[in-house]
Amino acid sequence: MAETMQRLEPLERRPLTDRTCLVTGSSRGIGREIAFEFARSGADVAVNYRSAEDRALEVTETIEANGETSVPVQADISEPQEVERMAETIHEELGEIDVLVNNAGITIDRTFEDMTYEDWQTVIDVNLNGTFNCTKAFYEDIKTSDHGRLINISSVVGQQGNYGQANYATSKGGLFAFTRTLALELASHGSTANCVAPGFTETDMLEKVPERVQEKIREDIPLGRFATTEDIVGMVRFLVGDQAEYMTGQVLGINGGMEW
Repeated sequence: MAETMQRLEPLERRPLTDRTCLVTGSSRGIGREIAFEFARSGADVAVNYRSAEDRALEVTETIEANGETSVPVQADISEPQEVERMAETIHEELGEIDVLVNNAGITIDRTFEDMTYEDWQTVIDVNLNGTFNCTKAFYEDIKTSDHGRLINISSVVGQQGNYGQANYATSKGGLFAFTRTLALELASHGSTANCVAPGFTETDMLEKVPERVQEKIREDIPLGRFATTEDIVGMVRFLVGDQAEYMTGQVLGINGGMEW
């Protein structure tokens, strides 16, 4: 594992030195890069995973090798009891958190005609109910923090729909209303809630899509390419920093110019 460890180049200014962050689903993909970005910026980072323990350990070891603090925390976020256990572990290891990034998500793609109740419920349980579970467990932390930030990772699919993804689109669309409502309820405490809605991004989730379908999607993107994880993480870090303390209740599309 040490042979594949990468070097995280620190920023000249470390704007998140006094922050503690939890990123769900951060053993890979966008979540992994968000965890690395937070660490570069000086934050302590809790790395949540469901089953990919080896990947989560690689993330935390990379962060620690670069001089920051990180802990791996296992939990299936669709299970409230597991989320509560995760919260206890994080509070014991890192104390109260300032930042929660609800990033974990799954897809089970079928046309609506072929979609089963289980297909629907499984995606809703992780993507939407899981966001509720994690936010509920850490709400008091975010509310009372001097730098409280709730960031929900949605998708352009939640804005415009997508063939064969009724369950996924619904779960991601629900995050917009959830974010707006939490922004109103947190505002009197000085904490914020925002939503980032990436377009189609180069992750293992996109790799599962057939090449011919990828090409058709790419043709509909004005910038003519898929997003990279680097395109997404900068906006997430900005929302966590002091410069975004007056921004709340927003849905920020990072989608290469796709309309919605």
